[in-house]
Amino acid sequence: MTTAPRQLVFFAGPMDSGKSTLALQMAHTQSSHDRKGWLFTSQDRGGEAHITSRIGLDETAIEVDLDFSFLDFIRDLRERGERIDFLVCDEAQFYTPSQIDELALAADEWDVDVFCFGLLTDCRTELWAGSKRLVEVADRMEMTPIQPLCWCGRPGTHTARVIDGVMVVDGPQVMVGDMDGGEASGTVQYQVLCRVHHRLHQAKPTGTTLSPAVLPFD
Repeated sequence: MTTAPRQLVFFAGPMDSGKSTLALQMAHTQSSHDRKGWLFTSQDRGGEAHITSRIGLDETAIEVDLDFSFLDFIRDLRERGERIDFLVCDEAQFYTPSQIDELALAADEWDVDVFCFGLLTDCRTELWAGSKRLVEVADRMEMTPIQPLCWCGRPGTHTARVIDGVMVVDGPQVMVGDMDGGEASGTVQYQVLCRVHHRLHQAKPTGTTLSPAVLPFD
């Protein structure tokens, strides 16, 4: 009897769309069926080597830096006689294209299911390198089911970098900041905006809640 082919799946979504929560749920579901897997992340908001979600879930993971090799990791495990059935890879937008190619090879030739989770575009609306390569090589791509909201109430689709209440689109692609929308002076913050307000560079005004004009109730 032949087994089903392994797959490389990319779950993409904007900030606040539950990607890390879904990654941890995927790991739990796979493990509950007597499958052995490993969790990976890169530059997670909770600090090195953890997958954290905004609803409070937190699991230890392996940090993927620029020199990390997924194939070396799998090879070392198997040389020690350990089983590996799946990989859950969070913050995959930060992975290098060559690391994504290794994940594709793990699925194709090493009999490992790979589930990747990450942002599709950066604060300039440009594809992250890791996400771009995933779009090119993944067996399939799925958008995360949770739709975050812009401060105006429209669907939030774009990530904005905000400094002192002003949206900025210059600077390095990766810049550490407050992912919870804090308003401390001088800090780099990130907000999820609709396409309209991202195009107009209109970050959430200080103290603003969802606009009542677009809510379907009094």
